[in-house]
Amino acid sequence: MIISLFGYGVTNKAIAKAFAPNCFIYDDKFTASSQDEFGNKLLVCAEYDADISDADIPSPGFPPRHALIKKAKHLISEYDFFSLPPSVWISGTNGKTTTTQMLKHLLGSRGAVEGGNIGNPLANLDKNAPLWILETSSFTLHYTNRAAPEVYLLLPIRPDHISWHGSFEEYEKAKLKPLLSMREGSVAIVPNEYIKLKSNATLIGYENSADLAQKMDIDISKIAIKEPFLLDAVLALAAAKILFDEVDIEKINAFKIDHHKLEEFKDVKGRLWVNDTKGTNIDATIEALKRYKNERILIVLGGDDKGVDLTRLFDEMKNLNIEIFAIGSNCQKVLDFSKTIDKIAHKCEVLSNAVALMDKKMDSKSVGLLSPAAASLDQFSSYIERGELFMSLVRGLK
Repeated sequence: MIISLFGYGVTNKAIAKAFAPNCFIYDDKFTASSQDEFGNKLLVCAEYDADISDADIPSPGFPPRHALIKKAKHLISEYDFFSLPPSVWISGTNGKTTTTQMLKHLLGSRGAVEGGNIGNPLANLDKNAPLWILETSSFTLHYTNRAAPEVYLLLPIRPDHISWHGSFEEYEKAKLKPLLSMREGSVAIVPNEYIKLKSNATLIGYENSADLAQKMDIDISKIAIKEPFLLDAVLALAAAKILFDEVDIEKINAFKIDHHKLEEFKDVKGRLWVNDTKGTNIDATIEALKRYKNERILIVLGGDDKGVDLTRLFDEMKNLNIEIFAIGSNCQKVLDFSKTIDKIAHKCEVLSNAVALMDKKMDSKSVGLLSPAAASLDQFSSYIERGELFMSLVRGLK
């Protein structure tokens, strides 16, 4: 069996290791043929032969417009390639990682393992685990046609990854795709606007955290976690109740929110700064703005916005006491939008310039917020690197 892997990121490296030496690996970064450490062939894309490949597995971020995708005759996602044990899939635009971590926190004692887009490839997961909890990206769902979860948790869908999918409609279609393949007896929790879609699964709709908690008979008043993470907590509790008929409020309250998400800290002068580098799209940033809407906000915006229209974000800022510090590849776009709402905006281009200028303008009643509403890869290796640099720069202020 010859397995063709498109792209050689974390996901496909795990597959290559598990199925060596039967993998032919193609990546735009390869300039000549060679072998990896497991004996698999590393080939330039021009050498791809669709007729000798038994399975073509793209890395999750490998775009559908790529020439290899168009040539492939046996295209399959990693979800379809592996025989999945009982699984919970978690998707939506914001909150996937936190919901996945929360559910693992609740069910880890039952042997559940987490993986997928959260950074642990399926090839590395324990095949004998009783439950896989999978953070599931729209990229993976686009290529998945057969696999289905026992429980699907769908957070609200908002515009994101438009440049990859081509339109919001295609992005939304990918997120809803599991509903088409789910079996009788399975359960999907979805925003109310999707409750009437065709599916063999039992659909449970929700409007917000309180609505879902009421439907699932969860006492939301006892949950210590606040928005925007409250919905994640209720979804995790709902999944645990569906699977094991248990609602452990004490355990969910012990969960610690990950770094880089509305992470508050103070500088040497006692001024409040917030590292929300995980705010990689406009809805995440809107949630951050809601938390500090009564404060004077100095915000760092910009990066790779993935082709999304920023109008809704700037509409949210119209009535806020806010000053904008623009960085990244869409820096000019941020400046242009700022003019439409008559807000002060500074062309900083890079994060160090933004923090230095914010330092001059901050006072004890201000909030210095990094919530870029954009991905980081135009200037950083990851959103984590961006957040750590931000915190380092602020802590270095005198």
